Amino acid sequence: MSVFFLSVTLRPKFPQVYVGDDVTLICNRKGGSKPTRWFFNGASQTHEDYLMLLTAVTPNNNGVYECEQDGTKSEPYALTVLNLEPHAQLSPSVGGPVMTIGDGRNLMLQVDDDLKDWSCFVLMGVSTYRLALDVDEKMKRAVIFAELKEAKRATFWCKKKKVDLRSNAVTLKKTERMVMLVPPVIPALQGESVALRCVVWGGPELEKAVFYKDKTPIQSSAEDTYTITNATQSDNGNYSCHATYRFSHISFVGAQKEEDSDAQELKVIDGPPAAVISASTNGLQCSCPHCPANCTSYHWYHTLFNDTHTRRKLPENDAFIIIEDEGLYKCRMDCGKGFSRFSNVYSYKVFYAMLFCVVFIKHF
Repeated sequence: MSVFFLSVTLRPKFPQVYVGDDVTLICNRKGGSKPTRWFFNGASQTHEDYLMLLTAVTPNNNGVYECEQDGTKSEPYALTVLNLEPHAQLSPSVGGPVMTIGDGRNLMLQVDDDLKDWSCFVLMGVSTYRLALDVDEKMKRAVIFAELKEAKRATFWCKKKKVDLRSNAVTLKKTERMVMLVPPVIPALQGESVALRCVVWGGPELEKAVFYKDKTPIQSSAEDTYTITNATQSDNGNYSCHATYRFSHISFVGAQKEEDSDAQELKVIDGPPAAVISASTNGLQCSCPHCPANCTSYHWYHTLFNDTHTRRKLPENDAFIIIEDEGLYKCRMDCGKGFSRFSNVYSYKVFYAMLFCVVFIKHF
């Protein structure tokens, strides 16, 4: 008689899980999956699939997960979500997290150090694949081309070899519709502004957009954006839109069309504590009032006005720096296994005044 052992595994296989990550727990059983019962901290869950997707995780997801199939229970799996941000940043250079069939996105990786030992990956279903990385070492950034192929959703991330340093995870989703409800790429943060866009593939003239939350209409106008000015967890829900549009750039009397988007989940989270920049007469001060005590050093960054994708880490590690170069400045705190959120951006511009010297000649 064969004996089957159940186990719960995490995908992506992150050494640390950070707040805002999308992760999947898999109930593994040799010989295939069967109807599954899940437990969280001993309490039975309604989820019955052998895959459990957890989106935009927070410390509220911390705990022990178990699964059961045919009366056999798995070993417990302890999930710990760090209320911090990872070392590197991965984000789309343009576009949002929802794509049409055959579409793709350039995802840009920015790190503090050199990019020599960085690699990028994608999780599609339960399979992980390595991706080609186009490195621009001078600019301290790299680009990967992200596409979904046959998958309905996929999670992308990058990591450094031999050390536990990685980027945030970016989840992209596919729609088969012309109309897309496009939420933010990164999780929505409590207290911040959140923009939801109603986008029609091909760029037609949008005449009307009706936004819905959990199938209830919340806004109807000619604007393509619904903005939540001060997001709270009461804004959590599934959002969609109904667009009325016409391709007037193809035909002067383009036929009017209407279509619904797929629903997209919006989850508002607290997020890690944020650093704060304050200015003085000759420099900038970085602080983090709500950071834990193990956040002890500071990282400063400078970005040129004319190239917002070129970020340079400054050598200073103190709370106060003197600034001379024009550009955008921000900071964050190093907390060991992760970082605080980036601070607000401080814009520094030098105004040069024209000086005139008037010489008076006195005749004797």
